Order: sequence, then C-alpha cells, then structure tokens
Amino acid sequence: MTAPPKTESGRLSDVARHLVLPSELSSTAFPSVDRRCRAMGIRFDSWQADLVRGALGKRADGKYAATVGGVVWSLPRQVGKTFTVGAMLFALCIENPGLLVLWTAHHTRTSGETFLSMQAMARRAKVAPHVSKVYTGSGTESVVFRNGSRILFGARDQGFGLGFAAVDVIVFDEAQRLRDQTRMDMVPATNRARNPAGALLFYIGTPPRPTDEGEAFAGLRDSALSGEDDIFFVELSADPDADPDDRAQWMKANPSFPHHTPVESMLRMRRHLGSDEAWLREALGIWNAQGSSAVIPAQMWSDAADSQSLAVDRFALGVEVAPDAERASVALAGQRDDGTWHVELDEAREGVAWVVPYVKALLEKNPQFRGVAVDAGSPSKVLLDEFKSAGIHVITPKVVDLGSACTSLLAGVVASEVWHIDQGQMNTAVSVAGKRALGDTGMWVWSRKSAAADITPVQAGTLALWVAQLEDIWKAPLRAASDDGSVTVL
Repeated sequence: MTAPPKTESGRLSDVARHLVLPSELSSTAFPSVDRRCRAMGIRFDSWQADLVRGALGKRADGKYAATVGGVVWSLPRQVGKTFTVGAMLFALCIENPGLLVLWTAHHTRTSGETFLSMQAMARRAKVAPHVSKVYTGSGTESVVFRNGSRILFGARDQGFGLGFAAVDVIVFDEAQRLRDQTRMDMVPATNRARNPAGALLFYIGTPPRPTDEGEAFAGLRDSALSGEDDIFFVELSADPDADPDDRAQWMKANPSFPHHTPVESMLRMRRHLGSDEAWLREALGIWNAQGSSAVIPAQMWSDAADSQSLAVDRFALGVEVAPDAERASVALAGQRDDGTWHVELDEAREGVAWVVPYVKALLEKNPQFRGVAVDAGSPSKVLLDEFKSAGIHVITPKVVDLGSACTSLLAGVVASEVWHIDQGQMNTAVSVAGKRALGDTGMWVWSRKSAAADITPVQAGTLALWVAQLEDIWKAPLRAASDDGSVTVL
C-alpha cells in the first residue's frame, strides 16, 4: 500500500484528469463571489476556487461562457462538492438580488441531506444576517434571502422542479441518475432567467452504475471530451487501472483527502460500498471501472480494433433510435477483402429528424448497399412511416433475428472475424451496453435499461452486420428506382 504524499491540494489543472474549458473566456464572476465567501468566513482550496472560477467564467459580452452547454462535474464521493456548490450559490444569491435557484437530487434522502447542510450554512453567524427565512416543511424546503433570492430543494423522484419559470440556476445533483425526460421537462424553466449573465445548469455526479439511467450525464461527458466548446467539464478520478487500496490513488481522485476527508471516512466508505467495482466508480471516480461486466470483454473489443479496416463488399446499414428519440445512430457493415467482417458508426446525432434524409442521400450515392435494418420493436419505429414515404423499404428483424444478430457480433469479435475502427462513441456503447435474456432460449439482446450511456451505436452496428451477413437476400436486386427517383433497398 502506498502512502499519500504530504502535500496540499494544488490547482484544478493539477488534480483533474479531464478539464475542458468553454471557449471565449474573457472574465469571471469569481472575484465577487470569493469576496462574499470570505466575508461569510468561507475559504476555498485552490482547486475548489478554480471549480467556481470556471463555472462562473464569462465571455466578452458578459454572458456566462457555459450558459448553453452547462457546467458538468464528474466528482467522487466525499470530495466536498456540496460545500463548494453551496457556498458559491449562497454568495451568488447575496450578490444578485432576486436570483432563483433549484437544487434537485434524484432521491428524497439525498435532497434532504443536502438541505440539512444548507440549513447549517444559513445559520453561520456571518451568513444569517442575509437570510430571511428557512422553510423546512415537506415540499417547501428552501432558503429565502432578504434581497428576494431563493434556493429551493427537492427530489426529482417526487416530481420536484416542474412548473417553475424564470429560473436562474438549476443544480442537477446525482446527475448520473438524471433521466433525459426530466432534463427536457426542467431545462425550459431557465429560458426566461433574469440574471443578465444568463442561466446556469450544473450537472454533478459520479460515474453511472450499470443500473442507472445515465445517458444524459454520459452524453454530456462525451460531448465535452469530443471537443464541444460551450461546456465547463471537470473529471476527478484515479487512474483507470488503479489498485483499489492504493492511497496515492485515493488522493489523485479526491484532492480533499486526507486534509479535509480523513482516512477513516474513506475506509468506512471502502467497507460499506460492498465491492471493488462500486469503490472504483463512486469513491475513485473511474468511468467504466475495472471489474464491470461488459457483454463484449473490453480486451477482446480492443484487440478487434483496426484503424485500417475497410468493407469492400456486402454493404449494409443499421439504424437505431434512443428512448424518447433523444439521439439516433446509423451504422455501416460489410465484408472485408480477407473475408472477415467490418462494422463502424457512420453517423450519430441528437434527435431523429436527420435520419431518413441522411440515409436516403447515402443510398443514392451508394447503390451497392444491400439493405437497411430497423428494429420495429424499438424506439426506431417512429421512423418507419417516414422511410416508407421516402421510398425506402427497410428490413425489420424478428425477435429471434435480433438474438441471432447480437450473438453473431459477440462471436465474431471473440473469433477475430469482426473488426472495427476504434471509434470513441462505438467503444463507449460497447463498454456499457447490457443484455436482456430472451426467455429461456439462451439468446439475448442489447438492453437499454441496464446501460450507463447511449448504446445506439452498437445496436445500429449489430443490425447492419446482420443484414450484411444475410444469405437469403444476396441474390435479390440491390436497388430499385421508382419513377420519381426515390430509392428502394430490398
């Protein structure tokens, strides 16, 4: 066991595994917030100050730089995020009369614990003169300031957050459990934010568990790491291959350890989280923590990566739509010149309006495609009429076909007969996709419910590979054009 070095926590850039700043940063509201916090007797560590400094960063026009993309923090437990965010919000409320803040957690228990912490902050001798009232009744939990600012607390599983307007700040605590539908319901409340700098959305959580509906949080992380320039993203985590009991790794993941978070607190959490997988994920902040059970073993998928892989024959497309039509993916598959198979993500975007026009244009330029597969039993069914109107006849697999397709992809990877080009979105989908058994048949299909992120890339890839490998359509006409020029793939 390695002992932690005896040094103070450094700047955020020194301790963060990933730090993505929004573009066009010109200034920050941090100085006034910091002065207010100091007046309240609160001082931030350097890395905490940088968290607040980045979150409140502004463009030259005075708007928050992250007002569109949001503030996204992937932080382990026991890192002091409630204190940091709470102090920042109290200062903002005092500095900006009439500010309206919603602080939401997934469960009532978490929301209640947070509210207790904020009650304690409101009672501080140098804070209390600014507070008019603390409401503690069930459903009314809030801190009301003398200048009209308010912080309201509630649990999303109790419906909190709906029906508000002119909200300036929303904190999505436990963001790893934030449902896309909830986000869609709540975010419009900020459209008429009164703060001249704009509204701010905070997404704060740990890496999602396999059972969490973590698509929203994982998608925000993916967006930040892929280069989106309107997000302030921070990830604190240990090394991906960390020894769970290496205390140097504990410090790497949690800069508050051991100065503010004592070793006993970490040991207590280590004992009661119950597994190495949970500890690595929640205490050390590791996404796709070692020990997680991916359907396709991570090493085998990695071994199947070939950046030069190319399909030369039997081209096919697969289309898959995420629940609530939030995102969609189009994948391509085909046979390589060595007789093995190739799968790749061709396109993935938000929404579904783009899918049919995109596929139609692709088919018109590439008449050699032998089929387009769409799972009619999935959210993709919303596209069936549109495909028909566009003159595109899609192939819809039966449930047993889906089971066979999933098994074929897995078996192909294991046997080094299926290759991919190492795309980040596809890799993420494969690493988090769960599986659902098809009764007692021994077959299975990809499970959206147990996935921690968007899995449409691997679902679409599976469908594309299924069509590419089908024998009973091989001798059928590849393309038929109608009088109006529309394309039908048979």
